[in-house]
Amino acid sequence: MKKIFYFLLILLAVIQFIPVEYNEGKNTTTHSIETVHHVPDAVLTTFKNSCYDCHTNQTNYPWYAKIRPVAFWIANHVDEGKEELNFSTFGDYSLRRQFHKLEEISEQIEENEMPLKSYTLIHGNAKLTEVQKSEIKDWVTALRDSFQRSYPIDSLKRKKTVK
Repeated sequence: MKKIFYFLLILLAVIQFIPVEYNEGKNTTTHSIETVHHVPDAVLTTFKNSCYDCHTNQTNYPWYAKIRPVAFWIANHVDEGKEELNFSTFGDYSLRRQFHKLEEISEQIEENEMPLKSYTLIHGNAKLTEVQKSEIKDWVTALRDSFQRSYPIDSLKRKKTVK
């Protein structure tokens, strides 16, 4: 048993030297969601508190994010989050993709899938209140409606593919 403990201790020490790529890119707002669309202050504050760590190019890492294997787990979550939705590059998305991502934001919040429970467990202030959920859903609905008034609906709706 002692040998296993020492082996795990050495393994833990060795993995500390494996590099982790942190999401600390340049904080440019040229194509961010708040630059390309009007985002009410309350919604933007909620996004910053509850979404931006995983869904922008700038993550505020807690102290324990430097410790492996936790660092690997957090990096993976951030990569997956940015792949799914990146508020920093929202303006680079096609209008169809923006329209669809807005729909997904509303669905994820309605189904209590975002923010992740593993995130809110440690970041209690990231939990969304019913008021915050309502503010986001109302903003998403208004923005999607403005898209539909400005562009043909068929060009915004996602085309279904038959397999």
